[in-house]
Amino acid sequence: MGHPISADTVAKELVKLGFSRQHNRKAEEGSRHPNRNAPFEHINAKVLAAQAAGQPVISVDTKKKELVGNFKNAGSDYRPKGDPCRVSVHDFEDKKLGKVVPYGVYDVAADTGFVSLGITSDTAEFAVQAIRCWRERMGRERYPQASELTITADCGGSHGARVRLWKVELQGLADETGLTLHAHHYPPGTSKWNRIEHRLFCHITQNWRGRPLTDRVAVVELIGATTTKSGLKVECVLDPRTYQKGIKITNAEMATLDITGDPFHPEWNYTIKPRRP
Repeated sequence: MGHPISADTVAKELVKLGFSRQHNRKAEEGSRHPNRNAPFEHINAKVLAAQAAGQPVISVDTKKKELVGNFKNAGSDYRPKGDPCRVSVHDFEDKKLGKVVPYGVYDVAADTGFVSLGITSDTAEFAVQAIRCWRERMGRERYPQASELTITADCGGSHGARVRLWKVELQGLADETGLTLHAHHYPPGTSKWNRIEHRLFCHITQNWRGRPLTDRVAVVELIGATTTKSGLKVECVLDPRTYQKGIKITNAEMATLDITGDPFHPEWNYTIKPRRP
């Protein structure tokens, strides 16, 4: 009565019908701006104009938080056959070592990267401090005559276009340095087009593949050792400061900023000028 079958039988029949096992593909980007290409053209024109004038252009973003300790790190590395690196079975956060937050600054013209390795929260204060540190350690020497700084970023996170603290901290940076800051945000859902993603972060991930991030010093050294055939060089420093989350900015504080929106999508493109003492 009937015919005995198994899961293998079903699989074989599905193959005959043209089916195969397939992974999920990241292809759905969610909502799209009706004129999606125009923001990219606008940012590209601004970047080219700044570079032609000899002014620095940086791309900024936060790399994902990383567990510090003897934990598995994706990828593989060369080791003696049959002798894999032994790591913890469970990825429970180490209470002493915690996590690190790499915030990157990529100099588009120089093909150099700077990473500030935070140990607390990814806040706007932390993000702007990373830009400040980049300027002190790398930017000032390379661009001694700079009067402006162009910043490209995605639309969310600690440097989001709607984050008030980000703009307040940028105003503080402008006041300190005397630089006029031009901020340009990529539209929502298009963060992967930010240059830092495919010019810096992907190479850091490739460089430390298969290597446990055993401590903060190891993370700094692995990031700093990242290079490419095109000549990319990366500097990484540890930021031991504690950054407070949930800081509220009032309307009165926002009114004190010297900020001007661009005619083209002012919610994503704006200029912050240094205030007079």
